Amino acid sequence: MKSSKYEIDMCSGSIMDKLISFSLPLMLSGVLQLMFNAVDIVVVGRFSGSQALAAVGSTTALINLFTNLFIGISLGANVLAARFFASGKAREMSETVHTAISLAAISGIIMAFAGLLFSRLALELMGTPSDVIDQSSLYMKIYFIGMPFFMLYNYGAAILRAIGDTKRPLFYLIISGCINAALNMILVIVFHLGVAGVAIATVISQMLSCILVLKCLYQSEGSYQLRFSKLTLKKYCLKQIFQVGIPAGIQSTVITFSNVLLQSSVNSFGSIAMAGYTAANNIFGFLYMAVNSVTQACMSFTSQNYGVSKYKRMDRVLADCMILTVIVSLLLGCGSYVFGHQILRIYTEDAEVIACGMEILSYTTVTYFFCGIMDLFPGALRGMGHSAVPMLLSIIGTVGTRVVWIFGVFPHHRSLAALFLSYPVSWIVTILLQVVCFYFVRKEVHKQGGS
Repeated sequence: MKSSKYEIDMCSGSIMDKLISFSLPLMLSGVLQLMFNAVDIVVVGRFSGSQALAAVGSTTALINLFTNLFIGISLGANVLAARFFASGKAREMSETVHTAISLAAISGIIMAFAGLLFSRLALELMGTPSDVIDQSSLYMKIYFIGMPFFMLYNYGAAILRAIGDTKRPLFYLIISGCINAALNMILVIVFHLGVAGVAIATVISQMLSCILVLKCLYQSEGSYQLRFSKLTLKKYCLKQIFQVGIPAGIQSTVITFSNVLLQSSVNSFGSIAMAGYTAANNIFGFLYMAVNSVTQACMSFTSQNYGVSKYKRMDRVLADCMILTVIVSLLLGCGSYVFGHQILRIYTEDAEVIACGMEILSYTTVTYFFCGIMDLFPGALRGMGHSAVPMLLSIIGTVGTRVVWIFGVFPHHRSLAALFLSYPVSWIVTILLQVVCFYFVRKEVHKQGGS
C-alpha cells in the first residue's frame, strides 16, 4: 500500500512510532498556522498599541465561528479518502479528491462574501467596544478575502493526511509562515498600515500555502493526483463527506458560539481584559493544535483500519493516542502556566494585561489533558463513520455546560477566574458522555466484524 516516502502504512506494524511520525509534523503545522495570528498580535501589540491588539484579538472567536463548519466538513473528506486509500479503491479515491477540492473552492468563495457583508454586524452583536470596532471590522474584511485560499489549503492538506502525509504540508507552512512574518514587519513597521497590514500579510501567506499544496496534489502519481479538468461534485462522495463532516462542523461551530458568548463576557471587563484574553487565548490555541494533531491521527488511523476491517487494531490505536495525548498536553500545559509571565510578555509589557492573561491561563492550561481526552473519542467514532451522536453529546456536554455557567454561575461571581473555570468543568462532563457513546458503538462494530 505504501508507494511514497511520504505515505504511512497505518494498517500494519507498530502503532506508536507511526502515530508520532504522523502527529509531530501535523503538530508543528498547526503551530505554524497559529503563528500567522500570533505574529499579527505581537506586531500590532508592540507597534500599534493595545487598542489594535484588542481589535485583532476580538475577531478570533468570530472568524472561527464563520469558518468552522466548512473546516469540519474537511474532516469528512479526510475520513472518506483514508478509507478508499487503505482499501485500494483508486477510482473512488480520485473522485473524493476532486469533489473535496471543488467543495473547498465553493465554500471559500461563500465565506469571503459572508465575511465582507456581515463582519461589522457580528462584531456589534458581540458588544465590541466602540474604540476598537472600526479596526476589528477592517481586519476581518481583509482576512476573509483570503478564505478561498484558506479553504483550499485545508482541504488539500486533509487529503494528504488521509494517506499519512503530514510532512509536505509542514514544509509549505514553514515557507508561507516566514513570508507572513516578513510582510508583517514591512507593512506595519515600515508602512504603518496597522491592522490592515497584518491582515494583508495573512492573506498573501495563505495564498502561497494554497498554491503549494495544490501543486503537490497535481504532481502526485498516486490515486490522489489532482487534475483541474476533473473537478467535480460526485453525489455519493458528497453524501459520505457530509455524513461525517457536517456534524463535525456543526459541533465546532456551536462550540465556537459558546466561545463567542465567553468573548462577550470578557468584553464586559473592558479593553485591558480583552487584551489579556487575546494573548492568553493565543497560547491556549497552541495547546489545542498540539493535542488536536493526535486527534487527527486517531481519526485517520481508525478510518484506514476500519476500511480494511482491522477492528482490534483500532482499539490499540485509541489506547496509544490516549497515552500520547496525556503526555503532550501535560508537558505543554504545565509549561505554559509555569512560564506564563514570560510568554505573555512577548505580546505586551502592560502589567495589568499580563495579570489578566495569567488568571485565564491558570484554569485552561494545566487541566488541558481533559480536553485532549475529550476530543479523542469523537475522533475515533468519526473514523468509524459515526459523527452525529458524538456531535450532539459534545454540544450538550461542552456548550450546554458553558451556557449554563455563563448565564447561571458567572453573573453571581463576576471574575475572570469564575468565567474560565467553565472550561475544565465542561471537558469533564463531555468525557463522561463520550465514553458511554464509544462503548456502545465499539460493541456494535466488533459484533459486525465477528471479533
